[in-house]
Amino acid sequence: MTSLVTKEAPNFKAQAVLENNEIAELDLSSYRGKYVVLFFYPLDFTFVCPSEIIAFDKALDKFKEKNAEIVGVSVDSQYTHYAWKNTPVDQGGIGPIRYPLVADLNKSIARDYGVLVDDAVALRGLFLIDKEGVVRHALINDLPLGRNVSEALRVLDALQFTEKHGEVCPANWQEGEDAMTPTAEGVADYLSKHS
Repeated sequence: MTSLVTKEAPNFKAQAVLENNEIAELDLSSYRGKYVVLFFYPLDFTFVCPSEIIAFDKALDKFKEKNAEIVGVSVDSQYTHYAWKNTPVDQGGIGPIRYPLVADLNKSIARDYGVLVDDAVALRGLFLIDKEGVVRHALINDLPLGRNVSEALRVLDALQFTEKHGEVCPANWQEGEDAMTPTAEGVADYLSKHS
């Protein structure tokens, strides 16, 4: 598998269920000028997936404050997405989430992003795409391992910090903490202050 990081994100046009429950074509390139957190999940009406989808929805305002949009993708149809959104959480649904769910019935999107497993379902892939449409971060979990939404926000913060300041973010960096200049002296200075 080759990494998409530093490469242009594979574009796609596909049917999606939008925030308002409208079914319409979603074109990934229409998000240029914004950051995109594109995540794949295996299937609707499953177990780990709703916990992630709802967690992303709960954090949606934080992403939007950072000029980022969230887009979910699975190999289900737009009609299955619609049914899942319109099923109450206490009955196995996800309720009225506020970001698009894309239908990838022919599995081409999952294949293009390198997350299709056994030609059946997508692994839990997450891709942070910058304002120019370039993949800047990728994370792929096996099916039983749910993602950390706070970590997706942290990586978005780190990317935006480096774009603005030109500094680099060390291990475990959090917004508001010191970064370091990308020189030997900068690293030595940072490590002397934080070891």
